[in-house]
Amino acid sequence: MSYGLRSFLPKNDMINILLLAVLIMVIFPLSMDIFRLNLVGKYLSYAFVALGLALCWGYGGILSLGQGVFFGLGGYCMAMFLKLEASSPENTAIQSTPGIPDFMDWNQLTALPWFWEPFHSLGFTMIAIIAVPVIFAFIVSVAMFKRRVGGVYFAIITQAIAAILTILIIGQQGYTGGVNGITDLRTLNGWDIRTDEAKYVLYFLCCTLLIGSVLLAQFVRKSKLGRLLVAMRDKEDRVRFSGYDVSNFKIFIFCLAAALSALGGAMFTLQVGFMSPSFVGIVPSIEMVIFCAVGGRLSLLGAVYGTLLVNWTKTVFSESFPELWLFGLGALFIGVVLAFPNGLAGVYSTYIEPRLSKWFKDLRSMRPPMASSTADTRS
Repeated sequence: MSYGLRSFLPKNDMINILLLAVLIMVIFPLSMDIFRLNLVGKYLSYAFVALGLALCWGYGGILSLGQGVFFGLGGYCMAMFLKLEASSPENTAIQSTPGIPDFMDWNQLTALPWFWEPFHSLGFTMIAIIAVPVIFAFIVSVAMFKRRVGGVYFAIITQAIAAILTILIIGQQGYTGGVNGITDLRTLNGWDIRTDEAKYVLYFLCCTLLIGSVLLAQFVRKSKLGRLLVAMRDKEDRVRFSGYDVSNFKIFIFCLAAALSALGGAMFTLQVGFMSPSFVGIVPSIEMVIFCAVGGRLSLLGAVYGTLLVNWTKTVFSESFPELWLFGLGALFIGVVLAFPNGLAGVYSTYIEPRLSKWFKDLRSMRPPMASSTADTRS
């Protein structure tokens, strides 16, 4: 391995990423049926958001309470393409206006809105999934960071944006599907995404993209930009007095977190088969922050594991204790934050990793000495 690769992917980090890949791409598919595996795929789509938050909040010190906005924008872009494909004239012949989505027909629209037209193209959709959220994040971040708005004020503003976008989506029912969202998504370029085979393929695609996103985030973290982000988080004024434009770094990392969130939203839409405003607003955005906090906001892999743990716990509690699962989830979050401020990653680095290192060191010390060479034996 070259020095350049080792500089951003040390041996321990490489092993941890490989362990994550083995867990989600080998162990889970071999041990779960397709229903449970599809649930895990849904959880992993949230992990993209938590990963972006680890970069943005954990390393950059920028707490965003509106990441559901970018998750939703990416998901809606994918849903618009899938819905147009499901709304071909032969599939909508019974509507008063064939060839448009059913919710538009119910709201008495007689033509496809202009901003829906480009989503007939899969290529345009792939670009829009990343471009639309990033452009929106760029506008918000420039407006805020160039005026040195940060901290709790920025968090509140992003929360307000999430609420506004949710209200806008629900209010424009004829164009967005309203509170029900965009549903009845069937095919991707003629490929039925509802079959078990398609769900397996989409799950592995989600895993591959997540591992690639982790590697990208690791590269950013180990680069000079990553070191500047940590310095900016701890002593922003000192970084500014050193001649750096702090606002540009904040804009970049916020846009990168938005792109990762949008990618997760697109994978969520493909795997679950719908997108609605319930994944855009304040509540899901705060839940995504909880995923990151439980896993450890100072750890990229911790954010992924935190997402899996919180969502698995949420599923177990909601199935076993439907009236108490919210209390159980809240107790999990409060307990982790109070007992382990650095999340699961802090527990691992403080208690587990030193013991594992000692165990491996003792194991190596017990290794028998090398056998003498053939020449020495003959002598």
